[in-house]
Amino acid sequence: MALLRAATPGDFGPVLETDRVLLRAPQMSDYPAWAELRAASQDFLVPWEPLWAPDELSRASFRRRIRHYLRDMREDMGYALFVYDARSTDLVGGITLCNVRRGVTQSCTLGYWVGEAYARQGYMTAAVRAVVPFVFDSLELHRLEAACLPTNTASMRLLERVGFKKEGLARRYLRINGDWRDHVLYALLESDPRVPGNGG
Repeated sequence: MALLRAATPGDFGPVLETDRVLLRAPQMSDYPAWAELRAASQDFLVPWEPLWAPDELSRASFRRRIRHYLRDMREDMGYALFVYDARSTDLVGGITLCNVRRGVTQSCTLGYWVGEAYARQGYMTAAVRAVVPFVFDSLELHRLEAACLPTNTASMRLLERVGFKKEGLARRYLRINGDWRDHVLYALLESDPRVPGNGG
């Protein structure tokens, strides 16, 4: 079960905790750990992500990310969270809830990444499970969407373990590593059964 606690004066945004992972909003003090993990995982991550900028791992680029994340959170447009091992406090990856849509839609889109050294160890499954109650109970949204490349079987299995349902294929849906790529679409509804567990 994920516990949501109020942010302390030094924190920005929600803090989600389980026995496996801790999720909180990124801060400038996270830059060294983030840059080291992303650099070590570059070859692993590039095939699944938007094209990396020439200054992708620079401190200035990270500062722009933090400003963007804070603006989105203030305006209820998106929520970025870093994922930490709850026991070692090592940074293992990140989750984004973006494109928050209110009105008649009440939905948002889930994205995530994990460092290569921490892949396939259950961290991201635990993190996605932890974020589901935040989406439905705290943000009071109706629908959580996600999209995966058809070749990303690990990500599709993760979503299905958490309870997401496959809804179809979107042609040339997102620009990944410089190319427009088809994506398999998934969604989880507030009324869908919650799948318990913190592990992979």
